[in-house]
Amino acid sequence: MSERGGSGSSDDDSGDLDDVVDREELRQRYYGLLQELRVVLPGVQVLLAFLLTVPFAQRFSELDVWGRRAFELALTSSMFSVVFLIGPTFLHRLGERRARSARLQWSIRMLVIGIVLLAVSLVTAMWGVARFVFGTGTAWRLMIPVVVTMVGLWVILPMTLHPRRDTSGERSAGPRRGA
Repeated sequence: MSERGGSGSSDDDSGDLDDVVDREELRQRYYGLLQELRVVLPGVQVLLAFLLTVPFAQRFSELDVWGRRAFELALTSSMFSVVFLIGPTFLHRLGERRARSARLQWSIRMLVIGIVLLAVSLVTAMWGVARFVFGTGTAWRLMIPVVVTMVGLWVILPMTLHPRRDTSGERSAGPRRGA
């Protein structure tokens, strides 16, 4: 619970938290964010490793201009995804300790950008491979449901969830975000 008398909920905007008063809340949120990164980062690294080895495959030279562009976008967005997803770790280790709120806000931004870049990499890699194997029309038919699902699960669903409020207008004590 926050020392300012609020609920101390993780749903509060990080920018509204005080670096001194809400020190423990900010610390918990940051550690939760780092745990999320520990889950997503290995998968992104495996994708990047795969993309880095693809040019050495025998049939890579058969890619046309669009196939190479898709590969270029997948490789570049995957690399930037790794950079953005590792960024919060450096902020945690090297950032000014008293700037807890700012470190958390920048870390959240980097996490979101990293995940968006991961989505771009996944979709373009899938499109490139599907186009190479099945043709352009089938590649689009396979990719569109994946994009719709990503947007639905990663954007729309989280934005439609609202905290429950009791009759007095206060947030109910429910599970905390990131728990």
